Amino acid sequence: MENQTISFYFNLTMFMKIGHYRYLAFVFCLLIYSFIVFANGVLIVVIARESALHQPMYIFIAFLSFNALYGSTAFFPRFLMDLLSDTHLISRPGCFTQIYVIYTYGSYELTILCVMAYDRFVAVCHPLHYSRKMNYKVVCILGCTAWVFPACSLSIYMSNVVRLQLCGNKIYKIYCASWNVVLLACDQSSVNSIASTMGAIILTFLPFSFILYTYLRIVLACWKQTSKVRRKLLQSCLPHVVSFAIYSVTLFTDTALSRQNLKGVNPFVAVVLAMEFIIIPPVTNPLVYGLKLPEIRRKILKKLKPPKFT
Repeated sequence: MENQTISFYFNLTMFMKIGHYRYLAFVFCLLIYSFIVFANGVLIVVIARESALHQPMYIFIAFLSFNALYGSTAFFPRFLMDLLSDTHLISRPGCFTQIYVIYTYGSYELTILCVMAYDRFVAVCHPLHYSRKMNYKVVCILGCTAWVFPACSLSIYMSNVVRLQLCGNKIYKIYCASWNVVLLACDQSSVNSIASTMGAIILTFLPFSFILYTYLRIVLACWKQTSKVRRKLLQSCLPHVVSFAIYSVTLFTDTALSRQNLKGVNPFVAVVLAMEFIIIPPVTNPLVYGLKLPEIRRKILKKLKPPKFT
C-alpha cells in the first residue's frame, strides 16, 4: 500500500490542523475566489461588449483577466476541498496538471505584461505611428506569442519532470509545485539538470529586462512633455506599472519561499506566503484597471447601474 501511495499519489503536508476554524477559512477563501471570478468576469464582458474598448490596451487587459480566471481555477477548487478534508492526497496526474496550469498562469502573466509594456511604449514614444505599429495583425501576433510560447516551453519542461523516478511522495506545500516534486527525485543529478533546463526555457530575466527598459523609455519620453501631457501619459501607464510591481513581488516571494526550508517557519505565515502568488494578482488587477482607467470605470459603472423604472 505504501508503494502504491508513493507511485500514484502525492501528499500535501503544509496544511495545519485548525479544527472548526477550517469552516471559517473555507468561507473566507470561497469569498475570495468568488470575487476573483466576478471582478475579472465583469472586466472581460465589459471589454468584449463595448466597441469603444476594442483597442490593443484593453484587449490585453482582458487577457490578464482571463489568465486570472485560468490560474485561480487551478488552485481554489482543490484548495477548498482540502480545507474540509482530513487527508490531502492528490493523484500524480492531478498534481502534474496543477503544476502545468499554475506555472503557465505565471508565465502568461509575465508575457502579457511584456506585450502591454510594448503597447504603452509605442503609444507614448511613437504616437504618430501607433495605429500602424499596433494594427489588428500585430495585436494577433503578439497575443498568440504571449499564449503559445509559455505553453510550449512549459510542455517541454513538464515532460522532463514527469519522467523523473521519485523516492517519496510528501510535498511541503498547499499545492503542487515542480521544485518540490523535483526534490523527490531519486537521482539528484536529475535535479540539477531539470533546474538548469527550466532556467534556460523560461528565460525570466529577458522579459523582466524588456519591461523595465520600456518603462524607462516611457518615463524619459514623458519627462520632455508639458505637465498636462505628462500627467495624462503617466496616468495611462500607472496601472500597468502597479500590476508589474505586484507580480514581481509575489513572484520573488514565491521563488524564494520554494527554495527555503519552511518547516522552521510559522505554519500560518508559510501558508499565507505560499498563496499570495496565486491570489494577489487576480484580486488586484481588476481593481487596478477598473478603478484607475476612466474609460473602463465608466463602462463598468454603466453596466452595474440599476435600470430606471417609469
